[in-house]
Amino acid sequence: MKENKDNNNAPIIIPPYLDIGDTIGITSPSGFILENELKPAITLLQSWGLKVEIGKTIGERDGTFGGNDEARANDFQQLLDKPYIKAILCARGGYGALRIIDRINFSQLRQHPKWVIGFSDATVFHCHIATRFGVATLHSKMCNSFPSDWDDAPEIQKQSILSIRDALISTKKMQYTANYNNYNKIGSATGRIIGGNLRTIENLSGTLSAINTENKILFIEETHEFLYNIDRMLWNLKRSGKLKKLKGLIVGGFKIEPQPIPEEELNLSLYDLILEKTKDYSFPICFDFPVGHQINNFALKCNVGHHFNVTTQGTTLNEI
Repeated sequence: MKENKDNNNAPIIIPPYLDIGDTIGITSPSGFILENELKPAITLLQSWGLKVEIGKTIGERDGTFGGNDEARANDFQQLLDKPYIKAILCARGGYGALRIIDRINFSQLRQHPKWVIGFSDATVFHCHIATRFGVATLHSKMCNSFPSDWDDAPEIQKQSILSIRDALISTKKMQYTANYNNYNKIGSATGRIIGGNLRTIENLSGTLSAINTENKILFIEETHEFLYNIDRMLWNLKRSGKLKKLKGLIVGGFKIEPQPIPEEELNLSLYDLILEKTKDYSFPICFDFPVGHQINNFALKCNVGHHFNVTTQGTTLNEI
């Protein structure tokens, strides 16, 4: 089948929602992880009525990776090709998805769609699948984010993880809220939501996996980056035209790494940097949205339509 060029007119395919008894596959396309580290996630997934199949990369290691490039690509491909696997959950992030994305054959994904789930380095999959194939994916916590003791976990962590269940199993529309921030830009918009880790989005710029942001609501998050690096990433968004025809911007969690020499820190805040790049545009902007490398990282359906409303009372994002 001819690959879908994301021109905003081609129909978007939403994978079937999971039923009790369906199987979810777990693989590690990026960093390595041990099988015993998956136990909390497997236990919870099974409590939701799902079966779990563990990929061959779990427990494998090649330096920082969950096995070498060929092994990780083959593992993902096998889960993608098995018809009884209804969703693929990335075990953890790190780095490595970019090294294998072109080895994976997604040509049957539109005929046999399934959910691809994860965040951080899994942003490679979200962007690639959205741009090349027009299939919805799920940006959410991964296995290494599940608490070892569910009863003792903070309530917000539980809610974030349970949002995965709501997004995958329930047919109800997802709804999110965020508190008002003085730096927000008031307004409303409707469009498909797309995005993820800012560094990864920048890395994909100019490639076949680069995101098309026209008429989209873009969400971004980042962790452990110097402020000047974040500035460079934001300039990439602006200079590559990714902000020009945007419908809305959602800014999630940003953990900024302080400069070793304080005198060399930028004399600007994250808010300054973002508002500087968006000053010529009228779309609404929300800061401190509950998504990213943080405990309140709620599941978002990428490439699915949402209504985004930023007011002086706070922000709502509702699936349509």
